[in-house]
Amino acid sequence: MDTLSYKTVSANKATVNKEWVVVDAEGQILGRLASKVANLLRGKHKPNFTPHVDCGDNVIVINAEKVVLTGKKITDKQYVRHSGYPGGQTFQNPEDILSKYPERLVEKAVKGMLPKNRLGSVLFRNLKVVVGPEHKYEAQKPKVIDLNSIK
Repeated sequence: MDTLSYKTVSANKATVNKEWVVVDAEGQILGRLASKVANLLRGKHKPNFTPHVDCGDNVIVINAEKVVLTGKKITDKQYVRHSGYPGGQTFQNPEDILSKYPERLVEKAVKGMLPKNRLGSVLFRNLKVVVGPEHKYEAQKPKVIDLNSIK
């Protein structure tokens, strides 16, 4: 047999096929939504996935304010920030974040599931989170993806 047919193809920036997709967060559980969106951003659903290359899609998440947290996480879970100054530690629960900036809750969850390196920063820029059903990315002709169909 010809051994050339067994070469492993590694994707690079020029050969990657990036698409725009829309994901509806209405009624979705936050962690499950975030893990599926992180896989779409990373490109793990594609047959030419390469770990060190940005081969994922550009993802638009709509209805970010209608995401669901199970149990008592909406009041008991805490997000910690630090300003860098002594005594500058602040705590917020998801209820406070949802009331002020609902898109940040989804962004934080997805960012935590991406790689913690330069590639993760590049992948995070491919995520667009929008409050409400309307978005400004219609020119890219995004296709709608049902998250319940993705395993």
